[in-house]
Amino acid sequence: MADALVGRVIDGRYRILSHLADGGMASVYVALDGRLDREVALKIMRPGLAADEVFVNRFRAEARSAARLSHPNVVAVFDQGEDAGEVFLAMELVEGKTLREVIHEEAPLTAREALAVLEPILLALRAAHVAGMIHRDVKPENVIVRGDGEVKVADFGLARAITNQTTTSQTGVLLGTVSYLSPEQVERGVADPRSDVYAAGLLLFEMLTGRKAVTGETPIQIAYNHVHGSIPAPSSVVPTVPDALDELVARATAPRPDDRFESAAEFVTALRGVRRGLSGAELDRRGPAVVPDPATTSGRRPLEPTQQHSGVSRPSPDRATEARRAALAGLPVHDEPVLEHTAAMPVAHDRRRGAPRRWPLWLAATLLVLSGGAGGWWFTAGPGGSTTVPGVVGQPLAQARAALTRASLEAQETEQFSETKAKGVVLAVDPGAGTELGKQSTVRLVVSKGKERYAVPQLVGTKEGDLGAALSPLTLRLGETSRAWSETVPAGAVVSQDPAPGTSVKRGSSVAVVVSKGRQPIEVPTVTGTSFDAASAAVTKAGLVVRRGADVNSDTVPAGQVVSQSPDKGTLYRGDAVTLVVSKGPVMVQVPNVVGRASGNAEKALTDLGFAVKKEAGLFGPVFDLVQHQSVKGGDSAPKGSTIVLTVV
Repeated sequence: MADALVGRVIDGRYRILSHLADGGMASVYVALDGRLDREVALKIMRPGLAADEVFVNRFRAEARSAARLSHPNVVAVFDQGEDAGEVFLAMELVEGKTLREVIHEEAPLTAREALAVLEPILLALRAAHVAGMIHRDVKPENVIVRGDGEVKVADFGLARAITNQTTTSQTGVLLGTVSYLSPEQVERGVADPRSDVYAAGLLLFEMLTGRKAVTGETPIQIAYNHVHGSIPAPSSVVPTVPDALDELVARATAPRPDDRFESAAEFVTALRGVRRGLSGAELDRRGPAVVPDPATTSGRRPLEPTQQHSGVSRPSPDRATEARRAALAGLPVHDEPVLEHTAAMPVAHDRRRGAPRRWPLWLAATLLVLSGGAGGWWFTAGPGGSTTVPGVVGQPLAQARAALTRASLEAQETEQFSETKAKGVVLAVDPGAGTELGKQSTVRLVVSKGKERYAVPQLVGTKEGDLGAALSPLTLRLGETSRAWSETVPAGAVVSQDPAPGTSVKRGSSVAVVVSKGRQPIEVPTVTGTSFDAASAAVTKAGLVVRRGADVNSDTVPAGQVVSQSPDKGTLYRGDAVTLVVSKGPVMVQVPNVVGRASGNAEKALTDLGFAVKKEAGLFGPVFDLVQHQSVKGGDSAPKGSTIVLTVV
């Protein structure tokens, strides 16, 4: 295929200049981008894979995701397309060696060199995790170290597409991938940022020792060792490795995700702390060379002339190697702020801390299948394979659950109000429909709770200062506030509200209230001198109660009229009483008969009874000084103090 494609122009833009490398799913070429006049790395899918429509669609989706990731330590994706059946990906052309080659030729690396390579790998993973992506295929073949020491991570987003392949030609790819799979990927087919942390920890082990941490003769043996084995300390292979690096590897490669660094960002922070704590001698001490792991050297050229070191041969470093070592040793210690962890995929943790690990029953079935010659089943059609999130938006929850079960996925449900979708209908799915996940991964369903409505609470009697606390938990707001007198509600408390209590309203609705000003004061009307009936009507109309006191005689106020009231001014409240005193008129006294009496005697008799006396002379004058006539007949009654006229003759 290399000979046939060299010289060809792909997509009318990329002229293939030379063949660069072959992989399990694609071949890589150096190509000239005629539009931008720059060299790129052109990855072209193998014909058998390019004919698989499912794979092509997933490859395109993942390529678009990778293209959105921009970071100096990530191999940039420029373009993706198809031309005459050739599915291709145009990427940044990075001239250098893969980390696999660096490890093969130079390991064990010094602590300084290993950390200088690992830090940019973690920074690239950190950027991916923040962007919501998980690499899921972190391995030395996907890390490129340039001659100047710059490190680039490649193939972001392609791991999910790779797992779709079932052809036996992928055995090498699967073996390389499974060596860096985390236990949760092996057991449950799920991954989160801590899965990338696990793989990065294995890279650190390999750089420090020159050997893979987890090995086996078959993919299933390697997978089993990930779950049931333990990662040895690098110092058990290379004694010169500092204890701090042993601890760093142990934390990153802990079998349980909860025991690892939470994210690549946290791993970077720990790495920098370890580096600052090591002395120059510890950072630059190079351990003895080790016998290369056959799994990492198959197909490679013989070792070059060697130097003697501790009785074991080591390749002599060439100028490029020396330059790269110098660049790595001179990299600065970074101290920029580290971003917090952002989960890229929800993961259901179905095992409690400290609970014993049980090997899934399906692994035994896998072993039986392997013995029959189907070595790739576990990673493809089996539980270790991948599946696609079905489109379930708009479906009832039960129907959506069933669709996810058929797709070998688990549902995690959250509820959300909706003004347009009925209760129980799926509003959204995360990851979205068409996303490829490992089987038994957890998919979050957002399910409608129906229209968001809240019952207006009872506010009557609530103090004005407490209204906010009563409304805010229900997402309601205090609306117009007016004030009115109230005979029953204390001042400062709510008299009435609108809407009424129990009314169902939308989020953020306003509730208007009328707040009591307290009891209304009433001006006491003045009714003295008026008839009792008129006075009573005036007091009652004002909202007060009439109370009648004992009637009294009055020389000045006619009988039946109000002599006095209490209170006679000021204000009262509705229902308070006003006491009215009504006149009985003056005191009546019986007038004695004084006719024939001497005028002096008659006058004294009348004045002693309280009357006033007026004397008038008769026709012939007061000859006899006897009372001839009195103005009030004797025996009749007259008001005490009134004047009685006596005619004296």
